[in-house]
Amino acid sequence: MSTKFEGSEKQRLALDLFIKLERASNSVSYRINSFIVESGLTVSQFGTLEVLHHLGPLHQNEIGEKLLKTGGNITMVVDNLQKRDLVKRIRSKEDRRYIKIHLTDKGQELVSRIFPEHVNHIEHEMSVLDVEEQKQLNALLRKLGKGAEEKTKKEQNR
Repeated sequence: MSTKFEGSEKQRLALDLFIKLERASNSVSYRINSFIVESGLTVSQFGTLEVLHHLGPLHQNEIGEKLLKTGGNITMVVDNLQKRDLVKRIRSKEDRRYIKIHLTDKGQELVSRIFPEHVNHIEHEMSVLDVEEQKQLNALLRKLGKGAEEKTKKEQNR
């Protein structure tokens, strides 16, 4: 194990795994996201366009939930996308307080053009693993994503 932490073997293993997971995630994200930046967008801007492209118009809070971003961050992202005429805010006629974010034609054209190339970059990065390894990692990451909380619930129900 590469960690110098002198805890128990179980702690060192967990810490080493966490460090490797973080480094792998950051490394892959950097390589994939560099294409997005080269396209003239921030990662959050692209994520917003992509969510709207696939799910249709959404409230800013819904976008934030999908991207795991705060409301203030999404407001700034949407403001900047609106300045570039890539999205527009449309107020609900039934409830004037409710505003949905829509792609403009220009935003739809941009995301439709760069999303397939983005997927190609992701596919390329994942190709270091064969199909079976990708499926295994997918299952393991899903389990890890649900976290110890799920494990605790199962143990309590025994």
